[in-house]
Amino acid sequence: MTDHEVGVLAIGAGPANLALAAAIEESGNTELADSTLLLEQAPDIKWQRDLLMPWARSQVSFLKDLVTLRNPRSKYSFLNFLHDQGRLDQFVNLGTFHPFRWEFSDYLQWVATTLEHVQIRYNARVTTIDPLHDHSHTPTGWHVTLDNGDTIRTRDLVIGAGRDPHIPRPFTHLPPDRVIHSSRYRTRISGIPRDQPLRTVVIGGAQSAAEMFYALHDNLPHSTITMIVRSIGLQNYQTSKFINELFFPSFVDEFHDSPPEIRAQVLDEMRLTNYAGLAPPFLDELYTMLYRQRILGTPRATIHTMTEVTHAHYDDHTDTVTLDLKDRRTGKTTPLPCDLVLLGTGYDTRMPALVRDLATKTGLPHINVTRNYRIDLGRTTTAAIYLQGVNEATHGIADSLISVLAQRSHDITTDLLTRRTTTPRRAG
Repeated sequence: MTDHEVGVLAIGAGPANLALAAAIEESGNTELADSTLLLEQAPDIKWQRDLLMPWARSQVSFLKDLVTLRNPRSKYSFLNFLHDQGRLDQFVNLGTFHPFRWEFSDYLQWVATTLEHVQIRYNARVTTIDPLHDHSHTPTGWHVTLDNGDTIRTRDLVIGAGRDPHIPRPFTHLPPDRVIHSSRYRTRISGIPRDQPLRTVVIGGAQSAAEMFYALHDNLPHSTITMIVRSIGLQNYQTSKFINELFFPSFVDEFHDSPPEIRAQVLDEMRLTNYAGLAPPFLDELYTMLYRQRILGTPRATIHTMTEVTHAHYDDHTDTVTLDLKDRRTGKTTPLPCDLVLLGTGYDTRMPALVRDLATKTGLPHINVTRNYRIDLGRTTTAAIYLQGVNEATHGIADSLISVLAQRSHDITTDLLTRRTTTPRRAG
C-alpha cells in the first residue's frame, strides 16, 4: 500500500475530466498542472466503452470537442488529433460534423497521452472517500482509498465518473447473468457464444436501446429480438436549431439564474432533445432494416409499442425468464418468455451513490452546487468538491453532454486558481 498527496484529484478519465486536464495544462499554472491526478478504473480510455459499435456516430459536432469552444487554437483539438494521425484530409472529405464514436474515443486517448503535466493513473478504482477535518471538524481535504489499498490525500476533488445505471424495479430480482444494462453491453455480449439461438428482449425506446436492438442482429445472429417500447413508437431527437441554442455554454448562466420551477419546465420541454429519442439517420437505418426483413420474409425482430413490463421472474426449472407485458391501450397482460433481457433504461437521476455517501460523511443534508460546479460545503473551508456531468437540475440538460465540456473546464479551472490565491494549501 502507498499513501501520497496531490493538489487536485479527479475521479474518472472520461471527456469531462480530460477537458479539465487540458484546461489546467493551458492555464499557464504549471504548479497546478503538476499536482493534478486523474484516476481511471479501466486500463485505457474509451468513450461509451460498451456501446462502441463500429457504425455508431456521435450526435454532437466534433467542434464541441474538449477544447475548441474554449480555445480554438488549442493543440488538444479534435482537428489537431486528425492532423497528427495523418487522416485530416480523409475526414474532411466525409463532409460530416459527426465522427464515428470510436474515432472520438481514439481522440480522447490521444489527448490523455499528449498531456505534459497532468498525470493519469489507470486500473485505479475508488472504493471510499472520506473527509479530512481540522480541530473544528471543518473539511480540509479528502482521503481516497483505491481497491488495491492505496490511499491518496487531496485538497480539491473532482468527481466526473458519470451516473449510476438505472435498473427498473421489475428487473432487480432477476439473475445477474440474464440482465445486461447498456453500460455493459459489449463487455457482456462478447461472453455469449454467437451461435446460441437466444430469445432476447430489449427494454427502452431511446438511442442506447435502439443501438443494442440493431447490434444484436450481428452479435447474436441466430437469436430472435423483441423490443419493448412504452411510448407510441420510436421517435427522432428534437434537432431544431432554435432549441439547440439552449445547448450553448452561454445558456448555463441563464438557466442557473432561473427559478427552480422554470428550470424544471425547461428540462421537461427539452426531454426529446437528448432522451427518449433517436438520431434521425439511425432511426431511418433501423426502419430500413426492419423493412428488408419483412419484404424478404426473414423477420427476426419485433417491436411492441405502448407496452410496459409489470413483472419479471425467472424459473430455474425451465431456465426461462418470463416478462409480464401490459398493453397500455387495452390493459391486457400477456407473458413473454425469453432468455436474455437488455436494458436501455438510462441512468439514475439522483446524484451518484459515491457523491451521496460523501455528502452524508461530510454532514450535508442537501447537495447544493454553485455556478462554478462546486458543492456548497456550508462553511468556509480550504477543501472543495466539484461535480461534472450530474448537474442538469441547476446547470441545464447539456451538463451531461460534451456540448459544454470546454467552457465548464474553464469555469472549474478558474475557480481552482482563484481559491488558491485566497486560501492556503492544506489537505490534512
